[in-house]
Amino acid sequence: MRRIIVCTFLTLDGVMQAPGGPDEDPESGFAHGGWQKPTDDEEVGAAVAGWYEDFEAMLLGRKTYDIFASYWPGADPANPFTARMNDMPKYVASRTLTSLDWQNSTLLRGDTVEAVRALKASEGGDISVVGSGDLAQTLMRHGLVDEYRLTVHPVILGSGKRLFADGAIPTALEPVAVTATKGGTVVGVYRPTGAPTYDSY
Repeated sequence: MRRIIVCTFLTLDGVMQAPGGPDEDPESGFAHGGWQKPTDDEEVGAAVAGWYEDFEAMLLGRKTYDIFASYWPGADPANPFTARMNDMPKYVASRTLTSLDWQNSTLLRGDTVEAVRALKASEGGDISVVGSGDLAQTLMRHGLVDEYRLTVHPVILGSGKRLFADGAIPTALEPVAVTATKGGTVVGVYRPTGAPTYDSY
């Protein structure tokens, strides 16, 4: 069984929207695009690069696919990520796209949840979900996420799309590896273990 691993950059208040640039995702008037780079450091980059070495494929929603497909095919070939991103198999969940131009991309047909279940049951290694907030919400609601790899950056925005939004399924998490960089970013790997337990003091 293949694992689905959600990889996301988050602010301290849980916002995942538009970390990469001001124009990345201005939906709902979001005015804080590009918040990640000022809080980034080499340790974060090394951790994320290490995560990608584990993946054999990516699972993307339409918006993230559009962002990546407009950048990576023409990206600097000297960047070690360029060949990795272009060569890796990519599965795209979309109700509006009918064809995909980015190399090694496959459109998931029919019901997304059933398509992802079939993908998990296929031969192969781990599959990363990068960005793709709407898709991540769907996967979480149906218990299809096997692991979270999160970088939580020292900035508060107060608005924007959140990975764990209102209505998220209550879930207990096992911390697999959690470290803090010198710049104050928490780099964490967590696995769902079922429903939370409750107690009192």
